[in-house]
Amino acid sequence: MRDNADPQGQLKQQAAQYAVEFVRSGMIIGLGSGSTVRFALELIGHRITAGRLTDVLGIASSMQTGQLAESFGIPLTDLDWHPRIDMVLDGADEVDPHLNLIKGGGGALLREKILAQASRRNVIIVDETKLSLQLGTHCRLPVEVIPFALKPESEFIESELGAQVTIRKTADDKRVLTDQGNVILDCRFGSISRPDKLASMLDQRAGIVGHGLFLNLASEVIVGGVNGPGHLKR
Repeated sequence: MRDNADPQGQLKQQAAQYAVEFVRSGMIIGLGSGSTVRFALELIGHRITAGRLTDVLGIASSMQTGQLAESFGIPLTDLDWHPRIDMVLDGADEVDPHLNLIKGGGGALLREKILAQASRRNVIIVDETKLSLQLGTHCRLPVEVIPFALKPESEFIESELGAQVTIRKTADDKRVLTDQGNVILDCRFGSISRPDKLASMLDQRAGIVGHGLFLNLASEVIVGGVNGPGHLKR
């Protein structure tokens, strides 16, 4: 599982190993998406196979995550059966000093936020390159929009909020669609001085069903670093 030629991958694995220690038998776990979470899923699967974890059920944030979890031997359930989750393990694209996040690089932002809001504990696992003094400094903000509202919401974000907007597309120039069949706008705001205000303005738009600002949702952040894992708590 370790790739010595990929230093960033080693930091991601380090963070995942630290976070998986929080998983206990009998837990309902929300499963996020991304390369760091993939390491966690594999580790959890190994522990289930070895009998070190029993009666663990996962709720996947995306169809891709669900398929990956099942390939590692993690049994799945859903929110209809378990509307309250013990813990979510998820990644992030950017983390500020207040443990606010930008997420959605993998396209599962809506379901990831639903899981986070349903969970008693949200553990975010990242490598140290994801840390930022202010959200928006290093990455764009994903915004999930229903196709019917694509043009007006794009124009609103550009003209009223001042972002540069790009429709997320595949390598063959087709629109990327989420598991809900929605479109993702990647919005370049630059450093976001008031993420709470921006989140509120986006939330008020009927055509926007989700955005990647995860504010006051992370319980803690595990950071893989060259000097060992860090454990940041709210």
